[in-house]
Amino acid sequence: MIDGFTQQKITVDGVTLSVHIGGDGPPLVLLHGYPQNHMTWARVAPGFAKTHTCIIPDLRGYGESDAPMDDPAHETYSKRRMARDIIGILDALGYEGAAVLGHDRGARVAYRMALDHPERVHKLGIIEIVPTGDFWADWSADLAMKAYHWTFLAQDAPLPERMIGADPVAYIDWTLESWTLDKSLAVFSPDALASYRLQAQDPEHLHGMCADYRAGATFDRALDEADKAAGRQITCPVRFLYAEGGFPAQTGDPAAVWRSWAADLTTRSCVSGHFAMEENPQAVLDCFTEFFEA
Repeated sequence: MIDGFTQQKITVDGVTLSVHIGGDGPPLVLLHGYPQNHMTWARVAPGFAKTHTCIIPDLRGYGESDAPMDDPAHETYSKRRMARDIIGILDALGYEGAAVLGHDRGARVAYRMALDHPERVHKLGIIEIVPTGDFWADWSADLAMKAYHWTFLAQDAPLPERMIGADPVAYIDWTLESWTLDKSLAVFSPDALASYRLQAQDPEHLHGMCADYRAGATFDRALDEADKAAGRQITCPVRFLYAEGGFPAQTGDPAAVWRSWAADLTTRSCVSGHFAMEENPQAVLDCFTEFFEA
């Protein structure tokens, strides 16, 4: 649990989602990434909760949310389907719209939500990604080595599930450690680290996390390519934060990539590895508090 937050279970289209809620004020949805869950927000959520009602789901396939079986087209774990999950949560809680802040896979859900449901997303915060289609298109040999998990996890089931399942804690620890700036697990709280390890030890959730990347390599990439070809843009204000030691910084000019998707864009960077909310929580609060309050 996150201090000061309560947990609800909300069912959307037959999938039961775990949602942590706390604070007071206009709604702010916080969406986590891989291989994490709601606990990645534990160090920043109390700060955001001073001015907002924070809604923190575990995405399908993660944490304490259901992890349904994937389908052959990989639509089950597409960011379009996950975005509909978040819309269903807002509907259940009685909110017509919200500000949305996403990190990693959650940021991909967030911008898909802004594209598919523009009337429901008032402001959009993005941490540590460039859009899926652009990331695939700009791969170099060096980036492919560093982001190898994009192709590994996207392999047909059950290959990655079996390989990770042989020693899931070791794999999760290595992944988390290698993506931090200091190459250390010390940046993660014991409770958060325990929750990340636990979900990877469950075969259904391990399948869900791999299916998330299968969707990224197929369904999600095709959606992005179609939207880019059609010239579609995100209409709400967007704030993009990237870490100087993270993945987007290695793609050239990540701000320029986002400018092609959002006319109203502001960009910030911070000293961190990939997990900015846990490595440099104050930078995340400084970046987005004034953005969401303005």
